[in-house]
Amino acid sequence: MRVLCVGDVLGRPGRRVLREMLHRVQSEYRIDFTIANGENAAGGFGMIPEKFQELMPLGIDVMTSGNHIWDRKEVYDLLNQTDRLLRPLNYPPGVPGRGWTVVDSQIGVPVAVVNLQGRVFMPPIDCPFRGIEAVLAELRRRTPIIFVDFHAEATSEKVAMGWFLNGKVSAVFGTHTHVQTADERILPDGTAYITDLGMTGPHDSVIGMDVEGSIQRFLFHLPSKFTPETRGHRLNALVVEVDPETGRATGVERLNLPLPS
Repeated sequence: MRVLCVGDVLGRPGRRVLREMLHRVQSEYRIDFTIANGENAAGGFGMIPEKFQELMPLGIDVMTSGNHIWDRKEVYDLLNQTDRLLRPLNYPPGVPGRGWTVVDSQIGVPVAVVNLQGRVFMPPIDCPFRGIEAVLAELRRRTPIIFVDFHAEATSEKVAMGWFLNGKVSAVFGTHTHVQTADERILPDGTAYITDLGMTGPHDSVIGMDVEGSIQRFLFHLPSKFTPETRGHRLNALVVEVDPETGRATGVERLNLPLPS
């Protein structure tokens, strides 16, 4: 089976890319299950119920997130109401939502999706390594196919997580930096890995935000509001082929596709 993992969907440009490209990509690459990180889908920061309801019918099976999921309080109730929108597993007990789910694919094979958040250069939360270790046995009882979105800043932390989960999950893909890395591979024990999927949205930008405003921040160090850029629409993603019997990855392909004119 084939799973599509879509990089951080940023604001209106990112939603447009999914609206105009996702179905075609799913058809061309014969996709059976789709995961997308949507923590920046509402105006470039956070998620709200209206945007979730707009995006899911486009063909997304599970939406993951990260530290920006808490930017819009409107999403808190939604996190408790659905198992299709995840927040990072390793937030302290008592926060809204859940950090993992199991959903049937288009071919009826269950897929587990786990959302984790890093701690290096990120908010100080619980350990992501111990967090996923605590749920792996339960996940493997339900399905051998396990995909992990590790929303983290530091390359070293992401690479360490890949090796930590090598042979234990089907794939580990990084999100958060909005810059796609070219290190996709299958680790020795059958786990697909990429340090960062990149971003689905405006690539003629500074990680999604308007160029001039971002430069002014670096020049003068004065606070200013970030505004999503509107140019250079692209879809960044990873296609992972998985053996449905064993959960081992058998193929991996990185996608960096422009929005057709």
